[in-house]
Amino acid sequence: MDDQKVQMIVEKLSMEYFQRPFVHNAYFNHRLRTTGGRYLTHTHDIELNIKYYEEYGMDELIGIIKHELCHYHLHIQGKGYQHRDQDFKALLKKVGAPRFCQPIEGLKQKRTTGSYRHYECTDCGLHYKRRRKVDINRYVCGKCKGRLQEK
Repeated sequence: MDDQKVQMIVEKLSMEYFQRPFVHNAYFNHRLRTTGGRYLTHTHDIELNIKYYEEYGMDELIGIIKHELCHYHLHIQGKGYQHRDQDFKALLKKVGAPRFCQPIEGLKQKRTTGSYRHYECTDCGLHYKRRRKVDINRYVCGKCKGRLQEK
């Protein structure tokens, strides 16, 4: 499926479920990893994750499109378009769109565990455990302003 076909599907679903035209762009973004799609508030475009179409098929893609169209139409009308807003929840229910999409196995990046750096204050002995390296020449202890050393 290409972006032109996605654009036609989004326009058709917009008229069918919302009785309003979709006059911006809808396309696949191949860089999306952990979300089914997203609505861009500054351009009013809708980006979709092609992996959801490949993994779950057209029904899942239609659900994601309806979800993003809820964001789109509510934002255009100046109503609450965020997930926590009552307008958004009500419109999702009205059009039968899912609140969240199904997870795809293997798409989420796993955090590395065990790679901590340990620092200690030379004055008060307070221990710090950080994932990222701290510049010990620039930063000091938050408790006593003493110098830090790497353990």
